[in-house]
Amino acid sequence: MVQFAFFGAYFILSIPASYILSKIGYKKGIIFGLLTMALGCLLFYPAASYRIFGIFMLAYFILAGGMTILQVAANPFVAVLGSEDGASSRLNLSQAFNSLGTAIAPAVGALFILSDKIKTTEEIEGLVGTAKDTYLASEASAVQTPFLGLALFIVFIAGIFLFAKLPKMISEENTGTYAEAFKNKNLMLGVLGIFFYVGAEVAIGSYLVNYFLDMNLVDVIKENSFMKSIAEGILNSGITEKDSKAIVGVFVTFYWSGAMIGRFAGAYLTKIMKPGKVLGIFATIAICLIFVSISTTGLLSMWSILAVGLFNSIMFPTIFTLALNGIGDLKPKASGLLCMAIVGGAIIPPLFGLLTDNVGFKSALLFIVICYGYILWYGYKNSKNKLQNV
Repeated sequence: MVQFAFFGAYFILSIPASYILSKIGYKKGIIFGLLTMALGCLLFYPAASYRIFGIFMLAYFILAGGMTILQVAANPFVAVLGSEDGASSRLNLSQAFNSLGTAIAPAVGALFILSDKIKTTEEIEGLVGTAKDTYLASEASAVQTPFLGLALFIVFIAGIFLFAKLPKMISEENTGTYAEAFKNKNLMLGVLGIFFYVGAEVAIGSYLVNYFLDMNLVDVIKENSFMKSIAEGILNSGITEKDSKAIVGVFVTFYWSGAMIGRFAGAYLTKIMKPGKVLGIFATIAICLIFVSISTTGLLSMWSILAVGLFNSIMFPTIFTLALNGIGDLKPKASGLLCMAIVGGAIIPPLFGLLTDNVGFKSALLFIVICYGYILWYGYKNSKNKLQNV
């Protein structure tokens, strides 16, 4: 339900967001997206007070809806904020800070939200009177305080954009139609590229723990002094008594952190090389790493699949800018279609999971290879195209 609320927002709201953006412009679109996110954060307060899961899901959907509006507005804005030749480099750089947030947010969340002692259902039922009320209030506060802080911070950021002077980059008299957008072959191929990329990235990231357990890597990690020291360093404790999922799960951070490192590097590479060529090279390396993981076992298989995260890095921003290449004022509608394709993160992972149940992880990874194969083809298809100024 959590995944459905998040990816459902992208699928349902991307096109309406692009329509709104074409009417109000990038600046107001960014502010609207931020305020919608703040509203979603504020709804976590009553959700925690009443402890109703449905309200949490509504809050998360609205929060994700604000993120959708923000992406639909901010991504093309970064793309057109300067020369078209540097669009991919700029978007890679901005997305690198997105990945930085992804890397540090779980630690912050654990510090403020998960630092308390969680009681089991039986323990809670054993509490009576004031003790139970006090415990439930403290649990609600653990969620409410961080999200109130987030809401205030987001409103502050919206205030900065309200008074900032941003260049007007949309001709409100002529923003094109969706019919025109659908006729743009390169754009629609880019929509498929985003679908396959997000689906492949989320599929690998979601099943890494299961994959590592399937390869019986827990004992390998315990017996390798270097791997053991990494696990104990991240967990900040010994691993002898730790759950198997926790031991292999700590290494998943390398997969997601790789995206941050790669995007900073990608911002430079896409500046000195044609973005389509960089995309094709990164997709080729990702495919090779998956084949290494399929054909090996142990730590080599583990680190090769983790390294795919590094080469995922530039794919989203590069596909995005290549798809927007030369379409002028159609950018708001094109951005909506591209963001809607993020729903691939809700469709491909379950299909991958179904395959792992029936043919095993090694064979199921061939499905992910097909996804990256399409991205490779799209990159090389655009490798000779010069980015056009609009």
